[in-house]
Amino acid sequence: MVRLSDILLTALAPAIWGSTYYVTTEFLPQGYPVTMAALRALPAGLLLLLLVRRLPSREWVGRIFLLGAFNFAIFWVMLFVAAYRLPGGVAAIVGAVQPLFVIFIAFYLIKTPIFLFAVISAIGGIFGVALLLLGPSAALDPIGIIAGLAGALSMAFGTVLSRKWKPPVSLLTFTAWQLSAGGLLLLPLAYFMEPALPPLTSTNILGIAYLGLIGAALTYYIWFRGVGLLAPSAVSTLGFLSPTTAVILGWVLLDESLTPVQMLGVGVVLASIWVSQMAGRKASAPKPA
Repeated sequence: MVRLSDILLTALAPAIWGSTYYVTTEFLPQGYPVTMAALRALPAGLLLLLLVRRLPSREWVGRIFLLGAFNFAIFWVMLFVAAYRLPGGVAAIVGAVQPLFVIFIAFYLIKTPIFLFAVISAIGGIFGVALLLLGPSAALDPIGIIAGLAGALSMAFGTVLSRKWKPPVSLLTFTAWQLSAGGLLLLPLAYFMEPALPPLTSTNILGIAYLGLIGAALTYYIWFRGVGLLAPSAVSTLGFLSPTTAVILGWVLLDESLTPVQMLGVGVVLASIWVSQMAGRKASAPKPA
């Protein structure tokens, strides 16, 4: 049986990811999304590699780079494309379909049963995110929609395959490998897609350090731990906490308004997460002999 402490600890990761928007807008130079993603992943991954002092064996290299692509390189690049081409609320709603992808991918790849309540909670979470973020001026851009769906699909595959492929190493080592691989894949993209960075200020460096050490190294260690313990559908719906945290931080730190509809959205998101966790606990409960 999954413990409540495991759920709460895993939920901490997407809650912290919700601060990314605030840190990006207030601390980082604007117009360098892929470069910032590479600087978020690679230094954190290399630092963890220095701590664990272990590289993947030859038979694991391909899998690690595939996971690094799904969980970081493809996911972050598609996320930035969607964010640039869609209003923030639309981009977040498109990305919120990830738990539905996870449910069906997990069914086909690791034979996780599909529970009706897990599907209902995933759909409810999408509705809650829509209440949180969707405005009357929302516009649809086909490329942005495709990018958002591709990012959600990439992270869904990364989540399921991170559970399916468990190398015989510590979780910290597994996290270090994936972050380093994702950063290495992002580096040439940043070089060819974006201009050189301007001189960084102390504020920029502080923001990059936060996103790398806290927003990547710590949170992905927690996330991959949860992926190994919780049902795939349960861990993926915790991602709804990310836009929820972003809205709350905007209200607290940026003096943004929080409407009654958004408050209802928070309640719907939390209810959806609770239903998903109940379904996940049922899925992970030992079957009677």
